[in-house]
Amino acid sequence: MSCNDYQFTRRKMLKMFSASMLGMPISRLMAEAVPGQGKAEHVILFWNSGGMSHLDTWDPKPGRKVQGEFAPIKTSVDGMEISEIFPQLAKQMHHGALIRSIAGTNGDHGRAQYELQTGFNQSPNILHPGLGSIVVHEREPLGDLPAFISISGQPARAGYLGQQCEAYFVGRPGEKDPYLAFPEGISHARGMQRLQVLEKMNRRMTGTLGASELKASETALKDAVALMESPALKAFEIDEEKPQTIERYGDTEFGRGALLARRLVEKGVRFVQINRGGFDNHGNIFEAMRGHGAVMDPGIASLISDLKANGMLSKTLVVVLSEFGRTPRINDGAGRDHWARCFSCMMAGGGLRGGTIVGASDEDGMAPAERPVKVHDLHATICHALGIDLNKEVITPQGRPMRLVQKEATPIHELFA
Repeated sequence: MSCNDYQFTRRKMLKMFSASMLGMPISRLMAEAVPGQGKAEHVILFWNSGGMSHLDTWDPKPGRKVQGEFAPIKTSVDGMEISEIFPQLAKQMHHGALIRSIAGTNGDHGRAQYELQTGFNQSPNILHPGLGSIVVHEREPLGDLPAFISISGQPARAGYLGQQCEAYFVGRPGEKDPYLAFPEGISHARGMQRLQVLEKMNRRMTGTLGASELKASETALKDAVALMESPALKAFEIDEEKPQTIERYGDTEFGRGALLARRLVEKGVRFVQINRGGFDNHGNIFEAMRGHGAVMDPGIASLISDLKANGMLSKTLVVVLSEFGRTPRINDGAGRDHWARCFSCMMAGGGLRGGTIVGASDEDGMAPAERPVKVHDLHATICHALGIDLNKEVITPQGRPMRLVQKEATPIHELFA
C-alpha cells in the first residue's frame, strides 16, 4: 500500500455526492474514489511561495549596496526595524518575533518547499506529512469544521498520516463552496436518503475496493456530511463582517483570506494556511515587493490586532514563511535570485515572547552571523509551542516507524518567555 492510497479528499467526496444525486452510476463513483509545553492551540501559516526576499522584508541592510530601494522603518520595539513596505505591521511587532538566521539547504523551489513544509528532505520512499497534518494528527479537533483548512492554494499532503489529516481546500475566500449543499431540486431529506444508499453500496464494495480505500471514503463521507449540516459553516461567510472590517484587512483575496483565517480559528479550526505566490522575483523585484506589501501589510497587521483584542493571540501562533530568501546581489534585471543560505521569517502570538529577534545575518545578509537556525528547528519550535511531543513516532501503513520531527531538531527556546 502506498501513501497515495490516502489521497481521497473531502472535496472529491462532495463532488461524488453531487454526481450521485444527478444519476451517475455508483460503480463509476467508486472507481473515481480509488485513485517545556507550549500554550498555542491554533496555527495560522502565511505561506509565500516563490522565495520572499529577506532583505526587502524582515532583515533590511541600510547603507549597504545590497539594500535596494526600501528604507528600514522603526517598529513598536526599540532597536527592531523592518522594511518600509510593512508600516502597519511595524506597529504590531511588540507581539511578533523575527528569526533572521535561517540556514536553508535547498535552492530549488520544489525541494525547498517540501523541506520547509514538512521539516524533512524529499525521499523517493516516503511522503512526509506537512506541518498542518501533523498538528491535526496530534491535537484533538474542536468543533464541526475541518481541523485543517487551506485557503487560495494547496498545502503539503498528509502522507502516511492518512485521509483524516488532509486539508479542506477553500479556493476564493468568501465564495460559497457549491459542494457544501445538495444540488438544486434535491431536498435535504431526499439527499440524506441517497447518502444512505451510497453508504450501503460502500459496505458491499469492501471486498473489491479494499479496507484502506473504504476507510478513506468512509472518513470523507462522515466529515462531509457533518460539514454540510453544521451551523459553524457560517464562519465562511465573511460578507457578514462590517464593511469597515473588510476594508481594514483589505478587500483582496489575501485580505479576505486573513479575515477568514481569524473567523476559522475562532470556530476551533486548528491549522489555517493562507497561500500567496508571486515571490520568484528574478526581475523588477522592488515593484513586485511594493505590491506584495500593499496587500499583505493590512491583512496580517489587522489579524494580529484582532486576535489580541479578542483574546485569541496568546493561543494562536501566526507564522509568515517562504521556502528561501533572495540573493543579496541585485542582478542586471533589477531582481534577486534564489538564496537559501540565509533568510528570515516572522512569528507572532501562540505564547511566544513578543519583540524578540533571534539570530542575525552578516552585514550583507549572505549567511548567518549569529545563532544559525536549521529548517527542522522551525518545525520543532512550532510543535513545541503547541505542546506536541518532539520525540513521538507513528507507524506508517507499511509498518515503518517514523518521527514527526527530525531527531536533531531543537526548538528555538529564546522565543518563549
